[in-house]
Amino acid sequence: MNRAIVTVLGRDKVGIIATVSGRLSELNINILDITQTVMDENIFVMLMLVDISKKTLSFHEVKEALRQLGEAHGVSVRIQSEEIFDSMHKV
Repeated sequence: MNRAIVTVLGRDKVGIIATVSGRLSELNINILDITQTVMDENIFVMLMLVDISKKTLSFHEVKEALRQLGEAHGVSVRIQSEEIFDSMHKV
């Protein structure tokens, strides 16, 4: 299974989860696990583990689509492969 990590960061507002999960659904990307929190009453942080094995676009196109989605909604949305994420976070 090809998996990736999606991160979302920005000011909290209504609809962030719905917007991001809706776009992932359109790209045929399945959410496997999700965690989110609001820090200091207005900073929204979300991490998702997703299955990208059936995505409808190339990884580069997915990355750009999510970046543009975030830009349009005033949040940062990034995706990286699970392998890169793991490499970056090894102690």
